[in-house]
Amino acid sequence: MLGWALTFLIIALIAAALGFGGIAGTAVGIAKLIFFVAIVLFVVSLIYGLVSGRRPPAV
Repeated sequence: MLGWALTFLIIALIAAALGFGGIAGTAVGIAKLIFFVAIVLFVVSLIYGLVSGRRPPAV
């Protein structure tokens, strides 16, 4: 998911460099949305893992 956010950020940078402000702004907005969704999902899964008490198997 963070890969998609990085992709949209690169698209925004290229569009801004070429003078496409509207496309750049939209791509930045999408990248920010995907980034924050990824962070929220990470925190939720981290809390769920701590609450459920699951431990990784010992090697």
